[in-house]
Amino acid sequence: MRWQLIIYNLGRLIQIVGLAMLTCLLWSFVDHEAVTMKFMEAAGLTIIVGLILTRLFKTRDSINVKEAYVIVSLGWVVASIFGALPYIFTGYLPSPADALFETVSGFTTTGSSVIADVESWPRSLLFWRSLTQWLGGMGIIVLLVAVISNLGVQANQMFKAESPGPISDKISPRIRESARKLWMTYVLLSAACAILLCVFGMNVFDSLCHTFATLATGGFGVKNNSVAYYASPAIQWTLTVFMFLAGASFTLHFLAFQRRKPLLYWKNPEFRFYTIITLVASALVVFSLASAGSAMGWEEKFRAAFFQVASIMTTTGFATVDYNYWPPLASGVLFLMMFVGGCAGSTAGNIKPGRYLIIGKRTVIELKKMLHPRAVLTLRYQGRVIDDDLSANVLQFFFLYFIFLAIGTIIMNALGLDILSGLTAAATCLGNIGPGFNLVGPMENFAFIPDIGKYVLSLLMLIGRLEIFPILVLLLPAFWKE
Repeated sequence: MRWQLIIYNLGRLIQIVGLAMLTCLLWSFVDHEAVTMKFMEAAGLTIIVGLILTRLFKTRDSINVKEAYVIVSLGWVVASIFGALPYIFTGYLPSPADALFETVSGFTTTGSSVIADVESWPRSLLFWRSLTQWLGGMGIIVLLVAVISNLGVQANQMFKAESPGPISDKISPRIRESARKLWMTYVLLSAACAILLCVFGMNVFDSLCHTFATLATGGFGVKNNSVAYYASPAIQWTLTVFMFLAGASFTLHFLAFQRRKPLLYWKNPEFRFYTIITLVASALVVFSLASAGSAMGWEEKFRAAFFQVASIMTTTGFATVDYNYWPPLASGVLFLMMFVGGCAGSTAGNIKPGRYLIIGKRTVIELKKMLHPRAVLTLRYQGRVIDDDLSANVLQFFFLYFIFLAIGTIIMNALGLDILSGLTAAATCLGNIGPGFNLVGPMENFAFIPDIGKYVLSLLMLIGRLEIFPILVLLLPAFWKE
């Protein structure tokens, strides 16, 4: 393991984080905030550390597979540690556990928070909090690949280790070109969302922060009651549409636009399944609200249903209502949406519809083999044959996902949370969703959880964002052998 090469690339990542912090100073200067100097100190220290590491450990060697996994896993940890400095330096989150939890939640686009009154915070810190989501949405390692040219051929390993989903198509044979085009698509959709939010009545600051949270499927808001603060139906429908788009593959967005073929969306089996789940779940929520005699009008019922289903399913975590008080069927549907997620190649976390499709197809094959033991049956997905290795990978992911969910739930229960709060706290962090139910519901926060619990949940966020394997592989003794 060439640690010089690893530290050098981590140094470059730290520099990117520090430079991103500087963009938040605009709001600090405009508002003449008291935290300006502390924020500058945090950004300056981050950039200086990054510069020192890149100078002391400079190398032009290319990374290998093992080093790619170390850089990806440690990269997210290092980015989170330095990203927490503005919270600690300014004194708004002096507790390291709170600051790390908030930062990890941002970078992993989870959206769970320990802040009770975000409206009392200075705009520079709120902007940084939102920006961490946007940077983490497309991926901080994908950003590193996009802006740095000499990572070598194993940049592909870094790209694959961070990109979510069982299968994610490349836009270009050159991995750096793919990363750039994905980021370009991400930026253009973000610009469209921000402009529409401004047109429908949001101010520039709020529209940028909500755009960052929406396209990253993160969910951090700048109001204490999330999107419920904005009574405008146009704003809520706009956010619903862009949450849905952010939960679809950005590769699919790029190819459909480049080739001028919108039908590419419907030809993609995962996108079809993703759309069907959204429509069916929303219809069930509308039916539940109507059956329970909700006082909301029909448009409001449809808007609330589609918004909350899209928010939970895409792991965004915005809220327009406190669904803790919804009828059992509606709450049950939202609970199930916590285990779906967006498509492969999206900014959404969680299990992914594609994995459910692969397991479903694998189940059908096993049933057919019971009737025809000698038959040779192949599993096809997105026009390609899925080999046994990938099928096994998907099944292992399911097994490990629910093992970590069980461990997280037990730890939360041991710390005093009731079963529903503990289960959904673990589920929402592992799935990078944001709010859960009961004590960690959409109008609550995670501040009451003991520090050890916040560290555990932070780890679950990282495990969920990197989809388990890149972190677990580091635990193998064989990994560290030459």
